[in-house]
Amino acid sequence: MNDSSWGAPPQAGYWGPSDQGPVQGAAPAGPTYDAPEAQQTRPMPTVPDEPAYGGHQDDDRGAARLSGPLFRDETQQPPYDARQSSAYDPRTQPSDTPQAQPYGAVPQNPEPMPDVPPPAPAPQKKSAGRDLGAAIGVGVGLGAIIIASLFVVKAVFVGVIAVAVVVGLWELTSRLQERKGIKAPLVPLAVGGAAMVVAGYVRGSEGAWVAMALTALAVLVWRMTEPPEGYLKDVTAGVFAAFYVPFLATFVALMLTADDGAWRVMTFLLLTVVSDTGAYAVGWRFGTHKLAPRISPGKTREGLFGAVSFAMVAGALCMQFLIDDGSWWQGLVLGLAVAASATLGDLGESMIKRDLGIKDMGTLLPGHGGIMDRLDSLLPTAPVVWLLMVLFVGSG
Repeated sequence: MNDSSWGAPPQAGYWGPSDQGPVQGAAPAGPTYDAPEAQQTRPMPTVPDEPAYGGHQDDDRGAARLSGPLFRDETQQPPYDARQSSAYDPRTQPSDTPQAQPYGAVPQNPEPMPDVPPPAPAPQKKSAGRDLGAAIGVGVGLGAIIIASLFVVKAVFVGVIAVAVVVGLWELTSRLQERKGIKAPLVPLAVGGAAMVVAGYVRGSEGAWVAMALTALAVLVWRMTEPPEGYLKDVTAGVFAAFYVPFLATFVALMLTADDGAWRVMTFLLLTVVSDTGAYAVGWRFGTHKLAPRISPGKTREGLFGAVSFAMVAGALCMQFLIDDGSWWQGLVLGLAVAASATLGDLGESMIKRDLGIKDMGTLLPGHGGIMDRLDSLLPTAPVVWLLMVLFVGSG
């Protein structure tokens, strides 16, 4: 009997004898189903005469075929119209329904997902950066102390200036030692600074200059009691601190010596505060162009415009109504000068704090930082206001 009596060609991997004929007791070859039922089924595809696993059992090339289709009709065929085939059955394969992909198959040309725009970020509310409630409370308290001492007894106000100078020197020297290892002698600076303010009020500008020279000399001598390492940088920082804090503050005491000295000092304080307030309000609301981003990123050109505008209006009003023999146009000039000097003073201390790597000079005043953080715009403005007042209305 030849192989055709089995009804199928021999298959690779068949466990029965393939060259000795049929096994005894096996069922005769032929269909095991009725002929009428065969007409209702689709013909089985012809399986090629090739080993299922690539031939020899030691040949590992068959592993690559395990990932492919097991039947020839599962491979991709050229496109054709299935309805032209005699095996087309509309009940089992509707023409409008896509064929199901084999399990685990990846579509060749998946439809692109529609682009969904990312959700818009929520608008961020601008922050003032400080506790405004504490800042306003501390500002009102300091204003009350200044006004009470300024208009009751002038000598008491001189004492307020001296105390502010000593505290400012303590903050500055402490930060220099902490951040840079610079030991500016505090004792001669504090004593000389307080004496400088008193000498300016009692003896005028000559007394202030003499006190400044003696303070610098005291710094040089005081530092000699320690090892010479770092002597130059320590005394340099000490002389700088003496000039920056007490000497500039002495011009406030010089303004106070005039007959209307209390109003001159009040004008000086009001214009400086109004300039800072205008810069903050306009810059916070409209500021987009940075003024000096490397020094103070928060300051904008719009804020500077607000400082100038507010200060000029306030200056015109103060010179017209508070200062004897003053005029409104002098107030415009004074306000412009105050806005410029206050901004430069603020930027100057920002440079110092950038170099030291700190945000505030201290924490003594909640919402403000330290004393030096409030004196930064006042100190360089004091000599400017004193000079313009002398030029406009005299020193008396």
